[in-house]
Amino acid sequence: YHRVARGTRKRAVGVLLGTVSRGRVDASNSFAVPFEEDSKNPAVFYLDHNFLENMLHMFRKINAKERVVGFYSTGPQIRPNDLRIHALLKRFVPPETSTPPVFVIIDVRPDRESIPTTAYRVVEEVDSASSGGGGAKTTEVHSTFAHVPSLIGAEEPEEIGVEHLLRDINDPTVSTVTSLIKAKMSGLSALTEKLVEMKDYLEAVVEGRMKVNQEIVANMQTILNLLPNLNVDELVKSMLIKTNDMHMVIYLSALIRSVIALHDLVNNKIKYNLEGGKEEEDRKAAAGKAGKGGKGEEEKKEDDGEGGKKSSDGEKKEKK
Repeated sequence: YHRVARGTRKRAVGVLLGTVSRGRVDASNSFAVPFEEDSKNPAVFYLDHNFLENMLHMFRKINAKERVVGFYSTGPQIRPNDLRIHALLKRFVPPETSTPPVFVIIDVRPDRESIPTTAYRVVEEVDSASSGGGGAKTTEVHSTFAHVPSLIGAEEPEEIGVEHLLRDINDPTVSTVTSLIKAKMSGLSALTEKLVEMKDYLEAVVEGRMKVNQEIVANMQTILNLLPNLNVDELVKSMLIKTNDMHMVIYLSALIRSVIALHDLVNNKIKYNLEGGKEEEDRKAAAGKAGKGGKGEEEKKEDDGEGGKKSSDGEKKEKK
């Protein structure tokens, strides 16, 4: 609850720990900080400095190389207090570090398919505005967040440990085709999300709600130029042929799996029927042996009775 504030409109805020090398920030650890902000007045917020200092002191005992490299928030968007939180955390950054702390928004929504992290850095922008009747221009400097490319990776010991764990996890019910299709679907959904975000940005620029960023527009133009021309007949025909071939392979694979499953089922039935017939024959043979043994004992008893009678008659005759 304290990490994601599930079921509420609140957000969680924490500190990122790691190392900085040649302008590259590696965040390898983090911890949450008690944080509260007023929903009615966004300028009022509370961040526990004592808790932050105590946690940094304890983490420094465990790993002396880790330093404060930034802070994170569960957003999912930038809020007005983020610049003030950034200014507060700059006091905990080592003075010899030239790289300013970064700000990372971690999207904890379960329906998000792309990378759940978005990184920013603080930059200063200059706005020029005219003031007074003489047309004199004044410049104002204000801070804002600029996007920073980020990725999620693992160190070599972590990768080796994960590989050893995944060796023991094997689900035979999930085929490789299913996993590939699922990966394609998640990639397409992430692409759709990014395209919708680009459309919203362009609409905001047209309506005047946002300023034009030439770098973003140039990236969009590059993306559009890299798109293939789907109006060519040869390309459309080749894509249809490739799609039909892949569907044929999937269809034949499903048929083969069903036939093999039926074959195994028939073999199991034949096997269990043969075993059941053998067990019945064994029971009948055992019952027959038991019946023959009872009849032989009765015949022996009858023979013993007749022999005893004959001997008693002979003894009587001798006495006479």
